[in-house]
Amino acid sequence: MNFLEISRQAFVVAFYLYCLSFIFYVVAVTGKTWRNRDPKKHERKWGIISFATSSLGLLSHLVYCITRWAYSGHIPVSNMYEFMTFLSMMVMIAFTVVFLIYRKILLGMFALPIAIIIMAYAAVFPQDVQPLIPSLRSIWLYIHVTLAATGESFFAVGFAAGLMYLLRTIDFDATDKFSRRQKRWVEFTLFSIIIVVGFIVSVFAFRTAGYEAVFTQNTTKIDSQVEQDSKIEQEVYKLPPIVAPHDSHAESIQPFLGMDKPLFEAPSWMKGASAGRKFNTVVWALVSGVILYALLRLAVRRPLSKLLAPTVKGIDPDDLDEISYRAIAIGFPIFTLGALVFAMIWAQQAWGRFWGWDPKEVWALITWLFYSAYLHLRLSRGFQGRKASWLAVLGFLVVMFTLVGVNLIIAGLHSYAGTD
Repeated sequence: MNFLEISRQAFVVAFYLYCLSFIFYVVAVTGKTWRNRDPKKHERKWGIISFATSSLGLLSHLVYCITRWAYSGHIPVSNMYEFMTFLSMMVMIAFTVVFLIYRKILLGMFALPIAIIIMAYAAVFPQDVQPLIPSLRSIWLYIHVTLAATGESFFAVGFAAGLMYLLRTIDFDATDKFSRRQKRWVEFTLFSIIIVVGFIVSVFAFRTAGYEAVFTQNTTKIDSQVEQDSKIEQEVYKLPPIVAPHDSHAESIQPFLGMDKPLFEAPSWMKGASAGRKFNTVVWALVSGVILYALLRLAVRRPLSKLLAPTVKGIDPDDLDEISYRAIAIGFPIFTLGALVFAMIWAQQAWGRFWGWDPKEVWALITWLFYSAYLHLRLSRGFQGRKASWLAVLGFLVVMFTLVGVNLIIAGLHSYAGTD
């Protein structure tokens, strides 16, 4: 039995079932106004279909995890593809738990896209099974990574409920200064999501086209005896090179829209050919996100937040506020154990120190401090409603920067979990 092939097929099946479930949730929420004599019956029927489909997707996702684990001999969280896929599975588990408690069908319309986007982002990375590097061969890999992902998945559900609360309570027809500022920040949140979607679309488009550009860079290393050791680094770009590695030479570039050379080089402080490629990736994410956002705005002829706002009008905002808080309250202690306590124990075993100010460690601490502040303000200062929802939204943006941005922008000991 080829467990690896089964896991790959299960991944694809889970992805398409999630997409189908999202469509069913949209029909359940928006279709009840399409000349239905009994809107509640329509919503209940399609809600059952939607949840059943997402549950089948989750079952297929679990098959992916189990079969890949059986093939590799270790839990599939050792690289960026595996971790992001595992995180999307945990988001679906967290959504399922919260849904079974509160029975809010509309939550699926906002939570499912998070899992879908994370799965699509995971597919950007190489999917080969690789042996664990020495520092990952530990029982703490299972404990640290799985608990951290579980905590972050509940933060994702809290984000979805918080965003829904803002869409429900902000008056998008108001023209006063405060309302305009609120609307701009909600729109920026949606724009941030569109950037990730645009990047995924561009990566798959150029991958399908077989695009490739190759750069070489001479590097010089000076050892303790002041002897120079030169070596040549080669970097392969899968996206057109808007940014070339610093002080590099183009071996081959496939022209794109008349562009047969990079527009500029990475700055000198971005050492190494991979730094230039990562910078190029960030630029492409911004460019593709802006283009996709502009196309969507032209298509709907209004802000995306204003387009989504009517879908949440029939739900009690207090319920959304409660869901967001409960999800974060569940996720926080799990994240604390996984991302901090057990992570430091593993760091001591792997690197001989509990804390080393590695970028991933620092941003994990920032995430923990942020959600600590959220819970403190919520419990002791009465931060509820819109204030709490903004913190829930901002907190998950911090989480996503920790998971995605740090790997793309900053090098550190956790680089093994980054891009290949």
